[in-house]
Amino acid sequence: MFANLSKAQKQTIGLLSIGTFLEYFDLFLYAHMAVLLNDLFFPPTNLNNASLLTALGFCSSFIFRPLGAWLLGVIGDRYGRKITIVITTFITGITCLIMAFLPTYTQIGILATWVLLACRILQGLASMGEIVGAQLLLTETIPLPGSFPIVGLVNVFADMGASLAIGVAVLATSYGFNWRIAFVIGACIAVLGTLARITLRESPEFADATRRLKQIFKRLHQNPKLVEQTLFYNESVNIKSALAYFLIKCGGPTFLYFNFFYSVSILKSNFNYIPHQVLVHNVLLSVVQILGWSILRTYLSTKFHPLKILSFIGIVLGISIPFMPWLLNHITAPWQLFLIQTYIIIFQPNELPGAPIVFKSFPVFKRFSTASFLFSMAYAVIYAITSFGLIYLVDYLGYWGLLVVMVPVLIGYGYGVQHFIKLEKAAGRYPKLMTWDMDS
Repeated sequence: MFANLSKAQKQTIGLLSIGTFLEYFDLFLYAHMAVLLNDLFFPPTNLNNASLLTALGFCSSFIFRPLGAWLLGVIGDRYGRKITIVITTFITGITCLIMAFLPTYTQIGILATWVLLACRILQGLASMGEIVGAQLLLTETIPLPGSFPIVGLVNVFADMGASLAIGVAVLATSYGFNWRIAFVIGACIAVLGTLARITLRESPEFADATRRLKQIFKRLHQNPKLVEQTLFYNESVNIKSALAYFLIKCGGPTFLYFNFFYSVSILKSNFNYIPHQVLVHNVLLSVVQILGWSILRTYLSTKFHPLKILSFIGIVLGISIPFMPWLLNHITAPWQLFLIQTYIIIFQPNELPGAPIVFKSFPVFKRFSTASFLFSMAYAVIYAITSFGLIYLVDYLGYWGLLVVMVPVLIGYGYGVQHFIKLEKAAGRYPKLMTWDMDS
């Protein structure tokens, strides 16, 4: 996978992978420590309101992501991918530092709640530019099919960061580890990451496209600033491709929320799990996610066309998910729930390892803003529905209420995958893996 890469490309992969690891560690550290931090930073309330506050704390970093996607997307498409990634790392460091030293609710009252939520929102905004920026820069740096496993590698590091966050949560909630130290460490690493990422090279595809346009204008004795008024610069986004990507992206957060957050209620109500046991359960799940999902898909993308993998996932889940409520109604031990969760993790529906195909379907000067906005909208919509909606759907319909969300998501996922398969067939790149040059 790395044999044919230059030293500069390997350095880019390393810097982006480490940065994404940090970003997802910081983003999910609070999410998994909510059982502890909510009591410190939110006002005392009854059990029902506590559940809503927990959902608010979790969603706060996602529901404002579209705003961040728009802002960072404009910067990424106008000034380059590199500067956007540097900005997101800096924001992460600042928010971690604030959260590390933030006084609790008992010390400064409701101000602690608002500051915490503001930090969560900023982390959500930054993470949007981070993951899309890293994947996009690698997509535009390494030609296909080599970028399939390389972009997948970034996702492996993202999952590792989220897994470490769970591990730290276990230490903080059960072994007296000071959670503030974790945020201080995150802030320090973010500062170092910001300095290191300044050395990154701009995406060749974006840089070359910009340079070629400006050179043409110079040869024609035109003002290079008029580049932004050209048809190529303002090429429109294909609406069907945008919709297909949005529908595919809705799959990941739907099943991730069930696995790592909704299932907590099952463990607590059915098996009387305490927070420590829940976190240990989730640590094991995160290992499964890294090995059975991220690494496995990254490896398979070197053997099979990514859209074949995504199509297979859609078929398997479409057949099996309707039986999940029945299985949940008949589980008698935590390990049975763990098996269900493992199955869902392995077949979790999202765009990986086919992200480079999706990115390449968008115009180069609108690629960052389009991909990040659709990504953020999908997560904002789905996490809002699952965090608040599942509470009431399951109350009224039992576990069958899960299908009200999951079945439409899977139908949309299938449509999205088939759309990109049609595009690949029309371009002669499906069903076989073929090299895709930068200018194609």
